[in-house]
Amino acid sequence: MSVADIDALLLDFLAAQRAPQVDFLRELVRVPSDNPPGDCLPHAQRTAALLAALDLPVQAHAVPGERVRACGMESVTNLLVRLPFGSSGPTVALNAHGDVVPPGLGWRTDPYGGQVEDDPRHGPVMYGRGVAVSKSDFATYVWALLALREAARRGAPLNGTVELHLTYDEEAGGELGPAWLLEQGLSRPDYAISAGFSYAVTTAHNGCLHAEITVRGSQAHAAMPHTGVDALEAATAMLQALYAHRDELARRRSAVPGIESPTLTVGLIRGGINTNVVPDLVTLRVDRRIIPEEAGDDVEGQLRAVVQAAVGGRPGITVDVRRIMRAEPLVRLPGAGRLVDALRRHARRIFAADIPEHGVPLYTDARHYASRGIPTVLYGAGPRTLMEARGHNSDENLRLADLHRATQVVALTLAELLRG
Repeated sequence: MSVADIDALLLDFLAAQRAPQVDFLRELVRVPSDNPPGDCLPHAQRTAALLAALDLPVQAHAVPGERVRACGMESVTNLLVRLPFGSSGPTVALNAHGDVVPPGLGWRTDPYGGQVEDDPRHGPVMYGRGVAVSKSDFATYVWALLALREAARRGAPLNGTVELHLTYDEEAGGELGPAWLLEQGLSRPDYAISAGFSYAVTTAHNGCLHAEITVRGSQAHAAMPHTGVDALEAATAMLQALYAHRDELARRRSAVPGIESPTLTVGLIRGGINTNVVPDLVTLRVDRRIIPEEAGDDVEGQLRAVVQAAVGGRPGITVDVRRIMRAEPLVRLPGAGRLVDALRRHARRIFAADIPEHGVPLYTDARHYASRGIPTVLYGAGPRTLMEARGHNSDENLRLADLHRATQVVALTLAELLRG
């Protein structure tokens, strides 16, 4: 069977499966999986049932409750589907997450409805929380795998294994999703493709450091402020130092297209007792985005140095910097070129447009694969930018044409990888 014959089998199968694929995605949107609070078991159970109905061998792996609660969630059950083809060849993992941020206010449609409307420019568009980030790629990857299974049944000579890693803690950092599956030895893929959008292949992304800074002084009556030590005054000096550091970071530039500079945001401040009391305690939460050229240890050290230089020598003041979470950046690994070349080539054919390779300023679960030496890229169903999809916003949406075309691209890419 020729390459052209295999490709035709894949595309014909997917063309006939568009309605069932849309129905599958709608069912996923209709089951809430908001994180927080992070009770995602009902969604995993519904997804497992849908996969079983498609005759896919699904494994459910529950993360121990103690670890789940330590990450601020209520339940995490990751799903693993493993489908071998032939007797050898590479193992390719396809990873998407089913947990989503809460919908918030301002929706024009039901965030759990999966409503489809016709757009005069883009055709049918589905609305709902998670429809673009990234329940969409549950549907992308499942149907790409079904297309491969159909091609193999018709005699396509494929060799290798495709796995679906459908996980449930990306919004909380991914330590209980892909990282846990790999840590437990449940999967050892040779390549990984993680949820992404359709008009670029992402090979790098920012990392992130979340830190809590605690400044302690001593309280006093506001009528006698000299008898206390004002933690807020010290924190103000520290804020000025942090913002000066932010300005310095803005002058650093990443060489990765799509990524600009490191950023620093003070997102939360708490402190004080009452209007008439010298504040003895102030806490700040800092978000520091890490560009691919930086290392997390260095970034954390710089932050601690800035804080200590600003307030470390003040009499009566103590300061503590506590890491809440640190995600390393994703960088392009040797071996990723095979994924990039195949995805870009097939995407150019399907979308009739150039599909660039770039980076994004977000951080994702893809980093967990790359940190273990697995060549990893992001590609899936969605528009050019997160803003177009209104991801993490009201009226999140997905153009169904992008879903169908991205599925074709992934299926063609998998077939190429499994042909050797």
